[in-house]
Amino acid sequence: MTDEVDRIIDAWRRERPDLDVSPLAVLSRVSRLARHLDLARRGAFARHELELWEFDVLSALRRAGEPYQLSPGTLVAQTLVTSGTMTNRIDRLASRRLVERRPAPADRRGVLVRLTDDGRSRVDGAMSDLLAVERRLLAGLSADEQQQLADLLRSVVSPLDA
Repeated sequence: MTDEVDRIIDAWRRERPDLDVSPLAVLSRVSRLARHLDLARRGAFARHELELWEFDVLSALRRAGEPYQLSPGTLVAQTLVTSGTMTNRIDRLASRRLVERRPAPADRRGVLVRLTDDGRSRVDGAMSDLLAVERRLLAGLSADEQQQLADLLRSVVSPLDA
């Protein structure tokens, strides 16, 4: 079985036989998979009227456990955006009543961002749909193959995240 990446690699080998194009065999497929996953995620989230960034913030709050609240600083760290971006995102989510700001009990000047019931309902539904989509994407692999792939990808990604 051949795919588009095989055709790209063959063309580069023909045009530039002096280059070792072997990294393309893995990373071009990872890149193509990322595009397919991005489209699938956007579709799953759109069914719950959520954007990708909204899901990121809401899911961070949901994973925090009851009472589903975090400081803006913790949200910044978990979503890898700037504090200004996070402030804007919290404002937008609050205007949609998916989160609310609460005073931090330990610090009168501090704020906690709390997931509302509607926010929780949406993120739970979106997560269920996302997992169904991702299961379909991985359906061609056995459970053992999925674990092998996860382990291999972890080996590549971990040093980059460090």
